[in-house]
Amino acid sequence: MSSTAIILAAGRSTRMKSKRPKPLHAICGRPMLQYVLEACYEAGCHRVMVVIGHGKQEILAQFGDDKRIAWVEQTEQLGTGHAARMCEPHLKDFHGDVFILAGDGPLIRGEVLRTLHNVHREEHAAGSMATAVLDDPTGYGRIVRDEKGQFLEIVEQIDCTPEQREIREVFPSYYCVKSDELVFALGRIKNENKKHEYYLTDLYAILRKAGRKVVAVQAVTAEDTLAVNDREQQAQVDALMQDRIQRRLRAAGVSIASGMNVYIESGASVGPDTTLHPFTFIGRDSNIGAECVIGPFATLPRQSIVPAGSVIAGNVSVETAKLQ
Repeated sequence: MSSTAIILAAGRSTRMKSKRPKPLHAICGRPMLQYVLEACYEAGCHRVMVVIGHGKQEILAQFGDDKRIAWVEQTEQLGTGHAARMCEPHLKDFHGDVFILAGDGPLIRGEVLRTLHNVHREEHAAGSMATAVLDDPTGYGRIVRDEKGQFLEIVEQIDCTPEQREIREVFPSYYCVKSDELVFALGRIKNENKKHEYYLTDLYAILRKAGRKVVAVQAVTAEDTLAVNDREQQAQVDALMQDRIQRRLRAAGVSIASGMNVYIESGASVGPDTTLHPFTFIGRDSNIGAECVIGPFATLPRQSIVPAGSVIAGNVSVETAKLQ
């Protein structure tokens, strides 16, 4: 069955203390939104709806050339349920499954979305969600189950009872819903909560109460749940992404002498048997050949090309033109 995605990217950067739209803040050299888009494409989505609002022109300037994206504007900030409802005109002509994701969650991975989608189809569910179990669930919506372990509802933290706050299974906003069931539920979401917002999370309780099957699968690691709401979280996510980049390169045969003193932006390619020494910076989309020695104290700008067998060391900044 075909799949599409809705990415919610209309929020302001209020807690970031920034005029820049939140989805454009960088993680390891790339906008957060790009990571979410790539996860959707990796999971098999050929078409994606991105809901924008604040700073829409800046977002369009960076991503407007991607023909796989349908842009949807949310002019009023009335909650996530309202944001998703803005996509209804696109959903009515689509018959398949819909992922719904947050544009400020760059740690999301395509493999997790594929796992979620596979369970969703195998269970013939109307709606499915990927959940995580955290030592500290503060800030997340809690997964409430019945005595048989079946899903009942998601309760946002602000609306939790003291007992519900103790629940450690949380919902990090990984949705998968049949398109017709999504349209059905979106029309029934109400804003009867303490924030008077339309919570998208309510759609699962709406489906369950209507007799539809809802599945909650624990498929998200604690690391993958972290989204970016402020500069501190941005730094934490950046560090986690940097670790992923370095682990992937080590697995491909690259030696990184001191990982904490090396910074590699997203999209950089490094050949096997290359050694990266401390205090080295490698810019986005650079291509370094095999059996090179880079650093210490080397700076490679973005899109640098380093031939195999090169040695670049010393307190220098290497210009792209000198590497081609």
